[in-house]
Amino acid sequence: MHEHIKDLCRRLAKVGYLAVATEYYARIGDLSKMTDIPTIIKDVISKAPDAQYLSDADSTINWAGKNKGDLRHVAVTGFCRGGRQTWLIACANPRVKAAVAWYGPVAGATSDIQPKTVLDVADQLKCPLLGLYGGQDQSIKPDDVHAAEAKAKAAHKTVEIVIYPDAPHGFNADYRPSYRKDAAEDGWKRMLAWSPNTA
Repeated sequence: MHEHIKDLCRRLAKVGYLAVATEYYARIGDLSKMTDIPTIIKDVISKAPDAQYLSDADSTINWAGKNKGDLRHVAVTGFCRGGRQTWLIACANPRVKAAVAWYGPVAGATSDIQPKTVLDVADQLKCPLLGLYGGQDQSIKPDDVHAAEAKAKAAHKTVEIVIYPDAPHGFNADYRPSYRKDAAEDGWKRMLAWSPNTA
């Protein structure tokens, strides 16, 4: 597990959450020892079936419930590819009560094991979703994000999209040059306010 994600879990724990970061990709590769993003995407992320990811998320919720977690207040958040999975979990798992996606791709290629994009399922949200995106993100188009938002809202789902005009992809990753303190801190405040009580 990446040290940045561990730190985010600690920060969530300090405000009262039982925060769990699941090793979704451990069956395929050890991402803590990989640094080349194209290789990570090609050799690990593109080989992870969405169905397995969703099953693992549900198993994580089960584990949390057996370890003093309050299953009446389940929330999910994720960054980059985890932001995409946050959308998918929020569209598939009725036990999730709130979701916050940080710069998760909403469009793109599909495959037999990753058969749908966020755009395909955005109208199936089962909980309120907050999306935090960078206006300078070269990998995620604001128009695609707004299309997913519009599809969700047309289906009477609660969704809010915030685009930070000057922020690039990965603006919350404080160990990277992409870090943007103002956007990261504002996004964090918005995430904490986007509680399971939002609904």
